[in-house]
Amino acid sequence: MASQKLVIAQELPPIENFSPIDYGAENQNWGISQSKQKNIYAANNGGLLEFNGAVWKLYGSPNGSTIRSVKALDNTVYTGCYMEFGFWEKNAVGDLEYTSISNGLTFPLLEDEEFWNIVELDEWVLFQSLERIYIYNTSDKTIKVIDSKSTKAHMFNFNGTIYFHSTENGLFKIENGKSVLVSDDPILKNSIITGIFAIENKPLLVTEEGEFYFMVNGSLIEWKTSLKQQSTLINVYSSLQLDDDSIVLGTISNGILHIDKEGKTLQKINQEKGLNNNTVLSLFEDTENNLWLALDNGISVVNIDSPFNEYIDKNGKLGVVYASAIFNDYLYLGTNQGLFYKPVNSDEDFRFVKGTEGQVWLLKVINITLFCGHNKGTFKIEQDRAELISDFPGTWDMKPIPSHNNLLLQGNFNGLSVLEKLNGKWTLRNEVEGFDISSRFFEFVGENRIVVNRELKGVFKLNLSKDYRKVVKVENEVSKGVGASLVTYLDDILYTCDNGIFKYNSSQAKFVLDTLLTNAFYEGSDNPIGIFIPDEKSKRLWCFTSHSIAYASPGKFDANSEINKIAIPAYVRKNLGVLGFESLTPLGDEKYLVGISNGYLTVDLNKLASKEYQVLINSISNKTSDSAKEKVSKENNAHFEFSKNNLFFSYNVPEFDKYTEVNYQYQLEGIYDVWSDWSRTSNISFENLPFGNYEFKVRAKIGGHLSMNTATYAFRIERPWYLSNFAIFIYVLGFVLLSLLIHRLYKNYYKKQREQLLNENKKKLKRKKLKSQKKIIQIKNEKLREEVESKNRELAISTMSIIKKNEFLNAIKDQLKGSEENPQVKSVIRTIDRNINNSDDWKFFEDAFNNADKDFLKKVKNTHPGLTANDLRLCAYLRLNLSSKEIAPLLNISVRSVEVKRYRLRKKMNLPHEDGLTDYIMEI
Repeated sequence: MASQKLVIAQELPPIENFSPIDYGAENQNWGISQSKQKNIYAANNGGLLEFNGAVWKLYGSPNGSTIRSVKALDNTVYTGCYMEFGFWEKNAVGDLEYTSISNGLTFPLLEDEEFWNIVELDEWVLFQSLERIYIYNTSDKTIKVIDSKSTKAHMFNFNGTIYFHSTENGLFKIENGKSVLVSDDPILKNSIITGIFAIENKPLLVTEEGEFYFMVNGSLIEWKTSLKQQSTLINVYSSLQLDDDSIVLGTISNGILHIDKEGKTLQKINQEKGLNNNTVLSLFEDTENNLWLALDNGISVVNIDSPFNEYIDKNGKLGVVYASAIFNDYLYLGTNQGLFYKPVNSDEDFRFVKGTEGQVWLLKVINITLFCGHNKGTFKIEQDRAELISDFPGTWDMKPIPSHNNLLLQGNFNGLSVLEKLNGKWTLRNEVEGFDISSRFFEFVGENRIVVNRELKGVFKLNLSKDYRKVVKVENEVSKGVGASLVTYLDDILYTCDNGIFKYNSSQAKFVLDTLLTNAFYEGSDNPIGIFIPDEKSKRLWCFTSHSIAYASPGKFDANSEINKIAIPAYVRKNLGVLGFESLTPLGDEKYLVGISNGYLTVDLNKLASKEYQVLINSISNKTSDSAKEKVSKENNAHFEFSKNNLFFSYNVPEFDKYTEVNYQYQLEGIYDVWSDWSRTSNISFENLPFGNYEFKVRAKIGGHLSMNTATYAFRIERPWYLSNFAIFIYVLGFVLLSLLIHRLYKNYYKKQREQLLNENKKKLKRKKLKSQKKIIQIKNEKLREEVESKNRELAISTMSIIKKNEFLNAIKDQLKGSEENPQVKSVIRTIDRNINNSDDWKFFEDAFNNADKDFLKKVKNTHPGLTANDLRLCAYLRLNLSSKEIAPLLNISVRSVEVKRYRLRKKMNLPHEDGLTDYIMEI
């Protein structure tokens, strides 16, 4: 098999394109340069473009014209445009400010003069138009002028001497402020020189036609390159010699041509291969050897020195790459669409191997034979021919059977199978009976013993018969995790999954945790996902994480494995195809091929180098709640009014590698004392900050490595006016006065309350006194009522006593009437009559009655003045609710006579017939 030290011609270094929409300016770009801070500056039709690795910014040209040239020296940016040249410098807030040099001239510029080229030499900066070269001394600010009429403005600094080409006159150099003819060779009079470079310390001139000439003693000697063999003509507009002495030509219609210092073509990159445009107006190599192209439409940057190269299948011809191999000077790619091949070191397209339509799982070289594991079975590959040697479907992998050079064991969709080589031909000998589980990962652990990993079903330990035709014993070890694979690394059988790496212990016949490898791979948050891939020749164990391609290699001084991580952007990891089917193939000379979903990448470990990066705060702005943002000085310890407590920070790392991802993390001490999550966003805002002291910090992670610094900015938000010292004094004074006022008010209030309380108490005492008086009156009334009741009882008793007495006397009188003739009896009867009609009894009754029912008799007399004393006496008896029978003895008359008296009394009182006499008298 041919040596694997190769360059696959169709691979390209990473290219990142910026369209006018991306950078926010016009299409055409005329020049590119880089400042000491590593910012990129581009001369654009719309003005001066600045790119810090995170964001683009456009500065309008001084007079609104197209900027034709740019040159950054330290952090000063010189530009030339129509009828104007000068320089730009950063101000306190981080914006560029322009200073005109041409305005200081003591003589006028030529009419419609434009400045197309800027070159520096020591303390001089030279501005070139089509008619003149203006030499500006940066020390004393003086300007000299040299006439240099030419068709195209090209000026070169070669070994500390400035050269310029004048059409029809030849090549000149500048000495002591004057132009000196170097050569007037006929070629120089008929061609335009686009570059002068040094090859083996000899000046090499490049013409517009892409021809190269060494200049020896003023004469030109052609240097033949591989470009001469091209059938297409090229028109070179710009050229550049890189740090490695190779030369890049920027053409009008063919993109760029890259040749080495021996004249061999290294790369041809045009719009079809990834550039924004085929017209390259200017070339520039930055401090990290990235090649910048100022194009007629956009800007492109080519990462010439990147460890990554890429082959992108833009038309979808290949599909997702699952396997790759180099065999007999051909590169083979196994994809989901079949098997493809192309010669190495050629620009040919990949061609399809007939008969291999469908999914390819495996490409493996065993005993100088290339095998292809396919959905259909197993193919033997010879150049562009594929021979189906096994139709047992779905070949995952195959391995030589120990001590049987003519046998291969295959892992298939439905178990295991054996290939046998007979008479120089490989054929399917048998399917292994007794095991029909998919066997993508398997390894030999003994002559007739293998282990098979089936993800969630675990590991199967199989004892095979001596002829490898059937399984005689099956043991199962439970799964240890997901994402499992099975590999041989440094003669150890490793079972890998998301929970770690386990090594097969032959004495225990089981997998045990390998703490060294597990700690090495799983020590941080960026842990392996997908499968592990061994490279036994280089003694490396590869895997893929979310943000890197990682590999372990034996330690140089101990048994611990060294882990190396190659950072990749998140989008590249997602483009690696189906998770768990990652493909990585060694190419030799420390190069590896990695399959992706639309082609493949190559990684050159020789080009990996650690770099140091700085993160910079490039602008700070603040605003009030109702105003626009206003940039402020980047000087530390700034003080801001409370109304301007909304701050905005933008920061960057000037890194321009397509495969290097920059993430940022910030912290604002004083309110957020923990670091934020990592993010690709290069700006942050803090709104409505409370007053106090703050320190903003930002750091970056570039391709997995922390920036060498943490950028900081300290500032203070002043107290609001209502919390200022004067305001606090006013508040304290107001509080004291208010306290005194409140004290006085409370004093008056409590005084009123006390007076009110006293008045209330007085009222209560008065009410209590009235209540007591009322109680006394009530008691007196009660006493009077008791007296009345007592009088009434006395009246009743006296009345009853009189009635009883009279009844008794009447009874005696009635008994004596039978002896009435007896004088003595008569005398007794008269005595009885006197006692019955005794006025004293009536007087006694009347007094008692008046005591019990005061003024009744007076009221009756006043109401009815015609009543006699007997009538009043009858009224008194009726008032006592006495019946006629009870009244008769009191009046010493008969009951009938009482009734007559009652009748007469009614008449005197004029009572209606329906009114009762007794009721009427009771109501008086």
